Amino acid sequence: MKIRTTHRNEVVLHRPTLFIWAFFAAITLAFNGAFGGEPALKAHDYKMAGDAQYTRIVIHFDEKPEFQWFLLRDPNRLVIDLPLTEFSFDPLELRPRGLVAAVQYGAVDAARARLLFRAVGPFSVEKAEVMKNETSDGFRLIIEIRASSADDFDAALRAAMLKPKAEGPGGGATGIQDRFTVALDPGHGGADGGARGINGTIEKQITLLFALELAGKLEETGRYRVVLTREDDRFLRLDERVRIAREKGADLFVSVHADAIAIRSVRGATVYTVSDKASDAEAAATAARENLSDEIAGKVPEEEQDEVEDILVDLIRRETHAFSIRFARTLIGRLSDTVQLVKNPHRYAGFRVLRAPDIPSVLLELGYLSNPEDEAQLRDPKWRAETMDAIVEAVGYFAKANGGAGG
Repeated sequence: MKIRTTHRNEVVLHRPTLFIWAFFAAITLAFNGAFGGEPALKAHDYKMAGDAQYTRIVIHFDEKPEFQWFLLRDPNRLVIDLPLTEFSFDPLELRPRGLVAAVQYGAVDAARARLLFRAVGPFSVEKAEVMKNETSDGFRLIIEIRASSADDFDAALRAAMLKPKAEGPGGGATGIQDRFTVALDPGHGGADGGARGINGTIEKQITLLFALELAGKLEETGRYRVVLTREDDRFLRLDERVRIAREKGADLFVSVHADAIAIRSVRGATVYTVSDKASDAEAAATAARENLSDEIAGKVPEEEQDEVEDILVDLIRRETHAFSIRFARTLIGRLSDTVQLVKNPHRYAGFRVLRAPDIPSVLLELGYLSNPEDEAQLRDPKWRAETMDAIVEAVGYFAKANGGAGG
């Protein structure tokens, strides 16, 4: 999907782009049908009515759609994310009406579709729910929006971003979905092996092992839902890792790494947060190495995705950054009793993988594979277990302080 971003962070989807979306959606439908994949939803009978104060939108589906919605600004928009969907709308029904200045839709990728409503000004979402048809088969998605002030719109956007949650037909999530969600990101993978220890330890393998073991410890508490960006030896672009965490509604993102440098005597763990200006030259060099993952694996990073580019609201970024720093300090405090830390263990630089605008994020370098003692520790199950216990404690303190499920 090609997206052009203007100086106002406005995503512009050109008509050729929409045609390409529809073309690939049709191919995907045929592929899924031929190879037994999940069939797409069918959306039809689009209706929109209202005025400059209140607008109601009704869309019919053949099956019950699971959906998520969120807001974007500059311009003000409502985005509805759906599973892969086949759209059959009357173009005349999509003409600007009431609060809606434009409607766009199409496939995002092989598994997702999207509806985007550009409004004439700020608005509030009064209703976004699915109802079963009373007199015919199928379901209908009902969306009601009302004109509001710019301050109210920004407050709603800010609240949604600072407390991400899944929106669906039944409203809020229940059960395990209510738990504090931790996204663990094992660094590197696939063609990108990362650093290599002096005794042969490969970073992508040790980070995956550590993340899998840590996930088990977090889940054993019964207080957390854990999301892993990868569970096997596969390559992921840095933006894909962020996207996975955001789509799963993560409340905290921890990227796990183990670095290597030319000076073998240097050892110890480091906790990084994101910043446009690096704390020091070593932090800048570390970020540069980690950001090379896409190029090392023969992949060119795509343009910024619309969700990330548009939701970089300054206020949200600042508050999220403050939470990231708070967790980094908590984590260092718990690790200091168990793990040797580098001098000035909280550092910061421009790590791409930490750029989720709405999820507190840290990158944890467990140690240096170029140092024989650090490498030996990383291979030691006892040391890993003790380190994980400290991390679990830090997550607990942070979750509890932020209204989560911490112990």
